[in-house]
Amino acid sequence: MSQKQRIDQQPAYVLHAYPWRETSLIVEILSRDHGRVAMVAKGARRPTSALRGVLMAFQPLRIDWSGGGEVKTLVRAEWQAGQPLLQGRALLCGYYLNELLVRLTAREDPHPSLFETYASALRALAQPHALSPILRGFELALLRELGYAVVLEHEARQGAPIEPASRYAYIIDEGPVEIVDAREVTADQIVFSGQSLLDMAADRFDRPETLAQSKVLLRMLINHQLGGQSLQSRRVLTELQAL
Repeated sequence: MSQKQRIDQQPAYVLHAYPWRETSLIVEILSRDHGRVAMVAKGARRPTSALRGVLMAFQPLRIDWSGGGEVKTLVRAEWQAGQPLLQGRALLCGYYLNELLVRLTAREDPHPSLFETYASALRALAQPHALSPILRGFELALLRELGYAVVLEHEARQGAPIEPASRYAYIIDEGPVEIVDAREVTADQIVFSGQSLLDMAADRFDRPETLAQSKVLLRMLINHQLGGQSLQSRRVLTELQAL
């Protein structure tokens, strides 16, 4: 947007922030109605700043901003409370969600339903739930919001419904292709059960096989969207699991 604007009381979350000049921050915000927005928080690092201690990741905010360029000016930020602090592995998972949003979403491209999905994921991460199903559900919702058609309910080439007992190779930019003869599977293809694909379509990740296979499939699709670039948060999570 090039036209100067003023936005008030917009629900938002901080995705990323880094120092700018001596006392300010550049902040990447996920807003409900305006998508991801970059803005400068002038003087936010000063001890007396009203913004100091408010611009925390994973905490619900109401923010005001102004400006018409690529980087807006943050005018005000108010903490809305109600979100427990993330700790341990849940905190790292939160950073993973943030990194996905920064890397894969376009600036000022509104996704209100994705905003709500993100908020729900943060609330779930703060509770004593299994973390992997939360991540898989968010990854799938993110790909769908980005317009990537994750085909899960019908065979890509013949259009037949997915059969729970059948096995499928998932082809990027096509979808699942039924395996009739195991000898036709190439070394670079990954095989998924029909039941796992149907579970994913219904946002069910409680079956161990579905959870394991959905991680493989969604990682493959996200890596494709990233163009082969690695994620810092994913590397840290992998190193912790190794320990």
